Amino acid sequence: MIDVALARSLHEAGLRWHPATGDRFLIDSAAFEDEDGEAQVFTISEMTIEAHTYPTGTELGFNGTTEWALDSVSTEDSLWLPREDQLRGLLGPTFHALTRSEAGDYEVSTTIGGEIQLFTAPDAENAYGSALLAYIDESLRLEQRLD
Repeated sequence: MIDVALARSLHEAGLRWHPATGDRFLIDSAAFEDEDGEAQVFTISEMTIEAHTYPTGTELGFNGTTEWALDSVSTEDSLWLPREDQLRGLLGPTFHALTRSEAGDYEVSTTIGGEIQLFTAPDAENAYGSALLAYIDESLRLEQRLD
């Protein structure tokens, strides 16, 4: 699973979430962390947690199966933890390959800013996430240069 700090960096860089069945998220508040400071990860499922879209935003509705009394939470108060396939899809045509190094780390090769770049992490999600963060950052720099 993608590191929470990296997921937060992606969110802060501008990555937007459109909740769908199977998506993982956590409630981004210290009030929902356990005694070790870990937040509980939830998965959107038609039976337990559903995304409801309103003109004011998207709410994640909890259908009475959680440990605490929580009816719903706004996506603004949630942090999306994208899966490997979602991160790869977001890289689009910039993505070249996912390989394993001799040390066992995952390496994602992409073209960003006209150059081939390599992003390495102990798991695929974090390698993809790092590549996506660099892609978003480069896109924002390009947009600023064009303004």
